[in-house]
This record gives sequence, structure tokens and C-alpha cells, in this order.
Amino acid sequence: MSFDVIKSLHIIFVVCWFAGLFYMVRLFIYHKEAQSAEEMKKQILSEQFSIMEKKLWWVITTPSMLLTVLFGTWMILLNSEYYLSQPWMHLKLLLVLFLLVYHFFTQRIMFRLQRSELTWTSTKLRLWNELATLFLVAIVFLVVLKSTLNWVYGTIGFFAVGLGLMVAVKLYKRLRSK
Repeated sequence: MSFDVIKSLHIIFVVCWFAGLFYMVRLFIYHKEAQSAEEMKKQILSEQFSIMEKKLWWVITTPSMLLTVLFGTWMILLNSEYYLSQPWMHLKLLLVLFLLVYHFFTQRIMFRLQRSELTWTSTKLRLWNELATLFLVAIVFLVVLKSTLNWVYGTIGFFAVGLGLMVAVKLYKRLRSK
């Protein structure tokens, strides 16, 4: 298989992985908000959300994560002298490690939600969802800009995006409650 095919598959599965992570936490939000519905509606919605979460997690999100890691590792092995000597790749791998922690913590949230043990509010889940956005923004800019990225401005921009997302979630919550 050519390097370009492996790289294409890596990118495709990154997109699928993030799509799964984004939609999974959105399902958590709906699932959590359904807990305040009348008992019959709560039971029906909770069962349906649990089914959707399990299928999304085990059929799309986790396999996409595994394939992302597989094709990314394959790319590094094919050109390890270059990739392992690049500071931007070291940082990318660190961010991917954090993203893997995020992935498995999200899985833990799913298990807790399905056992009705999750104490997080829908607002906290919305903020959790935005953390994946921050990972996506940081990794994409890092990979595209590589060493041309000014890390001072990059770090400020990263936190500015995070702050902007948090403000947007708070504004959305305020508008929704009116």
C-alpha cells in the first residue's frame, strides 16, 4: 500500500473518530435531559439513547480510533527517521495521547450514564463536548503549520478558542432557559 493511501485512510478515520466523539457526547446531552421527562417518556428515551450510544461507540467511534492509530503508526514506521525527528510530531503525539484519554473517559461517561450513575449536568457535558473541538483545532493547525507555527500565538489562540466556546455554551444555556 502506498504512503499516500495510508495517509488518506488515516485522515478518513480521524474524521470518523471525531464525528463519533462529537455525536456521542451530543447523545449524552439528550440522554441526560431526557432524565427530567415524565417517567414513561424517560424510560423510552433512555432505552433508545442507550442503544444509539452503544452502536455509535462500538461500530463507529472506537473502530475509527483504532484505525486512526493503526494508520498513523504505519505512516510513522514508514518514515520514522523524519517523523520522530520533528518537534511538531512529538507535540502531535502528546495531543493524540490526551485525545485517547478523552476517548476512554468518554466511554466511562457512557457506562455511568447507562447505569444512571452520571451526575454531570447537560451544561458540563456540553463543555466536555467542546474539549474535543479544542483537540481537533490544535492537532490540525499543528500538522498543517508544523514548525512555522509561532507557539506563543498558537497557545494564546488555542485558549482563546476554548474561552470562546465556553462563553458560547453559557450564552446558549442562558438563551435556552428564557
